[in-house]
Amino acid sequence: MFTLSPAPWLACLTTFVALTAGAQNSHGTTPVPSQTPALPYNSAMEGYKALSDEKPIPWRAANTTVEQRGGWRAYAKEAAGEDAAGTPSAGHGQGHAMPAPTAKEKP
Repeated sequence: MFTLSPAPWLACLTTFVALTAGAQNSHGTTPVPSQTPALPYNSAMEGYKALSDEKPIPWRAANTTVEQRGGWRAYAKEAAGEDAAGTPSAGHGQGHAMPAPTAKEKP
């Protein structure tokens, strides 16, 4: 019967390793400089400004300010892009309006 012996495989492996080690070329490598240039150090925290505690305004003063400005409806109009008269102001969303139908288009 045919039996497989590990001895020939071991001999082939050691021969392959010896040949590849001898094939490496050490003449083409560049020498490593003894000193590397110093790189500039820039800290990520260089321009950091600490969070300052702002004193909150009293709630009564905040409510008075909102009332003087027209209440929550004034803020809603501002967010919708309307001016004080209730007409849409030029700005956000004006390019998205549908044109009014003309007399020819009406059925």
